[in-house]
Amino acid sequence: MANGAPIISSNEGVAATLAKSLGAAVLSTVEAYNEISFTVDRKTLPAVMDKLRDEHEYQQLVEIAGVDYPERPERFEVCYHLLSLTKNHRIRIKVTTDEDTPVPTVTHIWEVAGWLEREVFDMYGVLFDGNPDLRRILTDYGFQGHPFRKDFPLTGYVEMRYSEEAKRVVYEPVKLAQDFRSFDFMSPWEGADYILPGDEKVGGEAPPPTPKSTESTKDTGAGKKANKAAVKKLPPNKAAVKKPAPKRTKSGTNKSAPKDKS
Repeated sequence: MANGAPIISSNEGVAATLAKSLGAAVLSTVEAYNEISFTVDRKTLPAVMDKLRDEHEYQQLVEIAGVDYPERPERFEVCYHLLSLTKNHRIRIKVTTDEDTPVPTVTHIWEVAGWLEREVFDMYGVLFDGNPDLRRILTDYGFQGHPFRKDFPLTGYVEMRYSEEAKRVVYEPVKLAQDFRSFDFMSPWEGADYILPGDEKVGGEAPPPTPKSTESTKDTGAGKKANKAAVKKLPPNKAAVKKPAPKRTKSGTNKSAPKDKS
């Protein structure tokens, strides 16, 4: 039997009601794409969460996510996604911080925040004041840096492998097998500044085809001389031996040639 309840309740009037209830703690409100986001003062975060859970029935903390904006003075945004089971509604609460300023913990409101705050700390390096167990949770022991920061190198600082000599896992500085290539991250849908193959069909000019550099065996070094030189390099027991052809008897049946006893 189908349930007639909507998948998500309407946002009509929710932003104004919550902003009025939270008062001066709200720094900004954004309602877009059927979602409501509040940016609140970092120091008031525990009080805001308490009020949203007890007075406005947002009982569940679904996720804590981090965002990195390196160009901002407070480069990190910590986003709390809340769900009201009774209202069938979701909102997002955001606070900003930098590398050194801790964010108040909400583990005393939702126990699940302990692990979620550890993830944000591990990936972004955001500190949470009051978290009883703020350790790395996704990266390994001794890992350097925070992988989700925009300035974290794509290759990392160290690589891990199992050493047969030491009979254990060892860490070594990253050594690239080849130089960095120049990658073009521009999507064709965003408007590339060059002609792509196939664009000639709509008025553009396709790039010229790449000429082959191996038109004959002279270009590759292959041929009869190379084959003979390869046979000479083989060990004596591996060299090709020409076997005699089988003899035909009077009855017309084939008689196998004598086996080479060598």
